[in-house]
Amino acid sequence: MKTPHTPQITVSANVRYQAEESDEQQARFVFSYTITIHNTGDIAAKLLRRHWIITDSHHRVQEVHGDGVVGEQPLILPGRRFEYSSGTLLTTPVGTMRGYYTLRTDEGAEFDVAIPEFVLSIPRVLH
Repeated sequence: MKTPHTPQITVSANVRYQAEESDEQQARFVFSYTITIHNTGDIAAKLLRRHWIITDSHHRVQEVHGDGVVGEQPLILPGRRFEYSSGTLLTTPVGTMRGYYTLRTDEGAEFDVAIPEFVLSIPRVLH
């Protein structure tokens, strides 16, 4: 009997407030983020879909679904990383993002990987 491989994928985020694109008087707060997806397992996995849950400080929720990320469906080989940058717009100076990616192994098994919640905050608001 063949032992199935277990995918091991970790996700991390780095966030930046985009002051030059934001307008605090108009409640327009723009954030960029860079996501790193690291395959620490022993089997390749292809990123198929994303699901984001974006919440502002008024508890308004936006859900974003789609194929791949930034127009790509990357194959992430064992020991390799895939990194991409994107952005979001809030109407409040603080919010959060979380979600999951759906990936498929070379063996055809689909699985979800959680995107840990991260904070979107303009400087000087949170300590």
